Amino acid sequence: MTKIKEIIIFGTAGNAIDIAETINEINDRLSKPIYTCIGFLDDDASKWGKKYAGIKVLGSLESAQKFPQAYFINGIGNDNNFIKKEAIISQAKIPLKRFITLQHPTSSVSKSAKIGFGTMIFQNATIASNVNIGNHVIVFPNAVISHEVKIADYANITGGACISGRVSIEKSCYLGTNACVKGDVVIGEYSLIGMGAVVIDDVPANSVMVGNPARFLKRVL
Repeated sequence: MTKIKEIIIFGTAGNAIDIAETINEINDRLSKPIYTCIGFLDDDASKWGKKYAGIKVLGSLESAQKFPQAYFINGIGNDNNFIKKEAIISQAKIPLKRFITLQHPTSSVSKSAKIGFGTMIFQNATIASNVNIGNHVIVFPNAVISHEVKIADYANITGGACISGRVSIEKSCYLGTNACVKGDVVIGEYSLIGMGAVVIDDVPANSVMVGNPARFLKRVL
């Protein structure tokens, strides 16, 4: 008999709730459940002991050490704190292999794609052949990641983003809703691509890019 994996989600906001719902939808497609969400972790002490979507907040991220049987996944990360994502996750002091990767049943992921630990792939996302996605990446609904794209750790690829073939997205980048990236482009680490931006050239690290075609707005760091 397969043991049900207990999962704890970092965060309590929208992404975390969506992950919890994804866990339920994965189970609903199977004859027997394989996952159960046992709680959230959040550094906001006012949330401890409360329930969100019927799931209890068990404590801070550092309290992850109290749950040696559990697996973890991160739901923290938006356009305001994406550059802090690595530091936030590291607070838990959990080995990488204890982070689980989840894929929504409606997403399409090529068998030749490689997906890292702790990565979350949401509804209707498409990941094509020979894509390489790192650890702790979030791929939001309806994103399209074309062939041979490389996405480094801690990136956020938000809803409707379209990444053409052989693009390289470096560490801790954030692609806004409906952003588009031309093939063979490199986006430097810690960069933010604004909503609806159309990237046709390489992007230096630590850049905020907006518009069509995308232009440099300011530095992130």
